[in-house]
Amino acid sequence: MATSEQTIGRSDTRGNGINLVLWAILLLFLLTAPAYIYTVFAMQLLCFALFACAFNLLLGFTGLLSFGHAAFFGAGAYLAGHAIKVWGLPPLAGILLGTAAAAVLGYVIGWLAIRRQGIYFAMITLALAQIIYFFGLQLPFTGGENGLQGIPRGHLFGFLDLNQPLVMYYFVAAVFLIGFLIIYRTIHSPFGQVLKSIRENEPRALSLGYNVTRFKLIAFIISAALSGLAGATKSVVFQFASLTDLHWQTSGEVILMTLLGGLGTIFGPVVGALTVVSLQHELSSLGSWVQVVIGAIFIVCVLVFRRGIIGELARLLKTSSM
Repeated sequence: MATSEQTIGRSDTRGNGINLVLWAILLLFLLTAPAYIYTVFAMQLLCFALFACAFNLLLGFTGLLSFGHAAFFGAGAYLAGHAIKVWGLPPLAGILLGTAAAAVLGYVIGWLAIRRQGIYFAMITLALAQIIYFFGLQLPFTGGENGLQGIPRGHLFGFLDLNQPLVMYYFVAAVFLIGFLIIYRTIHSPFGQVLKSIRENEPRALSLGYNVTRFKLIAFIISAALSGLAGATKSVVFQFASLTDLHWQTSGEVILMTLLGGLGTIFGPVVGALTVVSLQHELSSLGSWVQVVIGAIFIVCVLVFRRGIIGELARLLKTSSM
């Protein structure tokens, strides 16, 4: 009979093997997606996958449920679009500015909300996000209900024309991979271990001497900044930013992506974003019924895959290795 140490060793080896396979699949997808997927659709997938991964850092690894993450996604989109279109900044500088603006907004909202827990925290983030949505509707440079249109893609480093679909795709793929690596490194750092301990048992983390409020605020800012990075990149891809980017429904969609793929897993949000965006694309002919169908599919997945797609897959593989 195998000892417990041998069982744990086999589980760790199996887990590392699964991660290597998932990394290989992800890199292969990033390199070859334009060969079999419409490039604009592939870029949309990557933008929302990064958005979901950023949200998962907050909910899945810190235990904070935000109902207002669209505020950062939309703020990054609008600021980047305005900087590129009106101020004439190159696309990379505009995207970085949008990311920085989302980080600052994340600090403000986080500072106001982080001292509350549970549903109170979620409601504060939703209320503050609705204020940002109101600003997006009323401020003169946002275009109101028409949105900010005609954002030029321009050139990257002065010579790479982002109006070329393949060039634009690989730029978006690079942005996604950088953001994903930042999240991956954060999760596997000592800082990430503290976040997990806060998620599991906040009073115990506090008793060990950790400044729980500071750790949660930093996690909130990182999540907000990467959400803004996703939104800013999306505005360059589609060459417009709209109120949809700031709407509460976008916040709901990113929660759906995270739960569907696997809360608290590394690759789950990517799978969740791929599933939701693909369903929206394939079922677009149904009009308003799209949300009904996606909701029904989500209910089925929650009942059948309670840990999400990747979470259930990891559980099954772990069970088979026992």
